[in-house]
Amino acid sequence: MAAPRVAALLLAVLLALAATPSRAATLAQSPPTSTSTAAFQLTGNVYPTGRYYITMNIGDPAKPYFLDVDTGSDLTWLQCDAPCQSCNKVPHPLYRPVPKKIVPCADSLCTALHRELGTSNKCPSPKQCDYQVKYTDSGSSQGVLIADNFSLPLSKPSNIRPTLTFGCGYNQNVGKNGAVPAPTDGLLGLGKGSVSLLSQLKQQGVTKNVLGHCLSSNGGGFLFFGDDIVPKSRVIWVPMARSTSGNYYSPGSGTLSFDRRSLGVKPMEVVFDSGSTYTYFTTEPYQAVVSALKGDLSKSLKQVPDPAMPLCWKGQKAFKSVFDIKKEFKSLFLNFGTGKNSIMEIPPENYLIVTNNGNVCLGILDGTVAKLSFNIIGDITMLDQMVIYDNEKAQLGWVRGPCSRSAKSILSSFP
Repeated sequence: MAAPRVAALLLAVLLALAATPSRAATLAQSPPTSTSTAAFQLTGNVYPTGRYYITMNIGDPAKPYFLDVDTGSDLTWLQCDAPCQSCNKVPHPLYRPVPKKIVPCADSLCTALHRELGTSNKCPSPKQCDYQVKYTDSGSSQGVLIADNFSLPLSKPSNIRPTLTFGCGYNQNVGKNGAVPAPTDGLLGLGKGSVSLLSQLKQQGVTKNVLGHCLSSNGGGFLFFGDDIVPKSRVIWVPMARSTSGNYYSPGSGTLSFDRRSLGVKPMEVVFDSGSTYTYFTTEPYQAVVSALKGDLSKSLKQVPDPAMPLCWKGQKAFKSVFDIKKEFKSLFLNFGTGKNSIMEIPPENYLIVTNNGNVCLGILDGTVAKLSFNIIGDITMLDQMVIYDNEKAQLGWVRGPCSRSAKSILSSFP
C-alpha cells in the first residue's frame, strides 16, 4: 500500500552509470493537435490484495510494468537495475536504464521535484538528478530520474508516444503494509505536482489535467486521464482546497455524522488518496465513529480478534460478504459545505470488509497510530463510484455507479 508521501531527505548517492547531460526529446513524435483521453484497466481489490494497479507500457521497445495507482504522491517510479542495491521481487524484469535517458541535474523537473519534496537540489553529479521519496507507511524509493517513451491507450488513435520523466528506483524499502513479493513493479504518481505524469501530459498537450478512477468492490475497475468521459450530470462537485498538510487532493474540512446525527467532532481536514487501501481518521473522529458503531450494534455481533484488522466482529455464522451484514450498520456522512450538494455518504460497504475468517471488520483506521495529522479517504470509501480530480477547474467530484466498465469499451466509444 502506498500512503501519501511526506517530505523526504535527499541522499547523495551516485549511480554507477556514465550519463550524458542532454535530455531526450519532449515527444517521440510531433505534438498532438488536440487533447485526447487515456483509459486503463485496473487490477486489484481492497481485500486481500490491498491495492489497485494498472499495466503501463514503457520504453523502446515498450515493455509492460504494473504500477500502483497513487493520487497521494507525485513521482512515478519503477524498480530499476541501475544496478539495484535493494529491490523487492516484482512481476516483471527490472527496468534497465541507458545513459542517454538519464535526466540531468539542471532539468526543470529535477528542480521542481526537489522543491515539492522540500529538499535541496544539490546533485552529486550535474549529469543526473538523484531523488529519495519517503511515504507515511515508512516505505521509500531512492534513485535517479529517467526520461523514456510511454505507450498510452488513447481515445484518438495516433503514433504519439510521449517521453515522460519518472524515477529509476535502485534502492527500495517496503512499507509496513507492503506485500512480499510485491504485486507491482513500481508506483504511478498522480498528484498535483509538476513531476506527476498527469501534469507532464498536460504540459505536452496530450491530455487535459483531469483524472478519474472507478474502483470496483468486485475487484478491478478503470482509470482515465482527460475529461471526455466525465459525466455531465449527477456528479457532486466541491472546490479543491489547499491542504495544510501537503500538496494533496483535498475537498477541505468536512463535518462528520452517523445516521444523519452529528458526532460532535470539530470539522476534519480530509484528503483523497487512492494509494491508501483504508480510510484513516485522526483520534477524535475515529473514537467517535467506533463509539457510535458499538452503541448501535445488535447483541448478535461479538467483538473478536482478527489478524486482518484492529476492530472486528463475528456473527452467529461466518459472513461471506459485506452485504450479509450491511443491515446491522448505518451510513456515515461527510458534509463539505452547507447543502446536500456537497455531502459524501459513506454506506457500510464503504467502511467495512469481510475477512477470510468470515468476520466483519472496520475499514476505518486510527490515523494517529500511523502518525497522521489529517484524515484520509482511502480506496475502501471510494469503491463503486467514479472519483474525479479536475485540476483544470480546481474541483473534486464523485458519483456513485458501477465500475465494471472496461477501459477497452471506454476507448471504443469515441468516434
